Amino acid sequence: MRIAVLNGPNLNLLGVREPDLYGRTTLSQLENSLAVVARDLGVSIECSQANGEGALIDIVHGYRGRIDGAVVNLGAYSHTSLALRDALVSVDVPFVEVHVTNVYAREAERHHSMLASAAVGVVVGLGTQGYELALRGLVATLGARGTIT
Repeated sequence: MRIAVLNGPNLNLLGVREPDLYGRTTLSQLENSLAVVARDLGVSIECSQANGEGALIDIVHGYRGRIDGAVVNLGAYSHTSLALRDALVSVDVPFVEVHVTNVYAREAERHHSMLASAAVGVVVGLGTQGYELALRGLVATLGARGTIT
């Protein structure tokens, strides 16, 4: 099973950007931790990060036919980008949406996700630990569907 982990704008600054809000775990540390979890689950992961909407869409289009599922944190684009939602839906890759912070406890414009209605699930507010939960949940869900072995 091949799982993608996709991070959007500003997530390259994890561990540095507003550490009181986003924590001190860097993106590199997060990706290394997820690689260990993936190995334990018997799946492979591929991690990507981009700050631009077009670059993220290109990455998603590259999933078609080779990625079985995805864990995505598209940052602020989660709340604004129909284009990214359309890209995820068009490649037919089941995904779990993740947010490090509790977006529902933040500004009103963060309370709506363009992605959530197309997602297998959504994990918010559990810090970077949410990625592990999303990965485990996605792998279990894909396995339970019996469509991925």
